[in-house]
Amino acid sequence: MLTVEVYKQDRRTHKGERLVAKVDHTTADSGAVHEVYARKYPSSKGYRFHVYATYVTRRNAMTGETFQERYDTPYHCSPSSEAFWSQ
Repeated sequence: MLTVEVYKQDRRTHKGERLVAKVDHTTADSGAVHEVYARKYPSSKGYRFHVYATYVTRRNAMTGETFQERYDTPYHCSPSSEAFWSQ
């Protein structure tokens, strides 16, 4: 699975850009996804996008077992961090 995050330049925001879309795709072909988004959101109009693997493999801090987790899980919510276990 792949996830695409699309940003647009916006000087009204602190970072200078805003999140326009975050879309999950079931396909594993990043080239095809990249091509579609390059046409739909051209950089000449102030867009940029990133293609991420939706799930990443992490290791549980307590048990040492590996597990699959979304790439955008906050650090303190992840069983792979000491912060998760100390709450």
